[in-house]
Amino acid sequence: MDINPAQKTVLLVEDDMFLSNLLSSRLIKGGVNVIKAYDGEEAMRILLSAEKKPDLLLLDIIIPKKSGFEMMDDMRGDPLLKNVPIIIISNLGQESDIDRAMQYGIRGYLIKAQNSIDGITSAVKNFLDTGNL
Repeated sequence: MDINPAQKTVLLVEDDMFLSNLLSSRLIKGGVNVIKAYDGEEAMRILLSAEKKPDLLLLDIIIPKKSGFEMMDDMRGDPLLKNVPIIIISNLGQESDIDRAMQYGIRGYLIKAQNSIDGITSAVKNFLDTGNL
């Protein structure tokens, strides 16, 4: 995959291949570099090996091998990863799940069932442009 250094980069961690491909293609069309991972271990390998950290981690919570919460635990303890901005995209919409994620200092929490693909991509592009969700 070619990365354009002039564009912002998102690491998309989503185990639903259809959703991952759809979000990825919309973000790429919007001028965003996208790196995809389908499980938490793969995402951590990408994060740890990346010379330049992504501008945003778009993270599902329920993913194979290492959950989004486990990834955030690992990232919090790593000086090179603790400042990577995170937006959660998840079907977990319980207040306790959202509160738990917020304790990691995430930038936003998008519940998949309450957001369209266009809504999610729009929120991501807005965050990349302004730093706000």
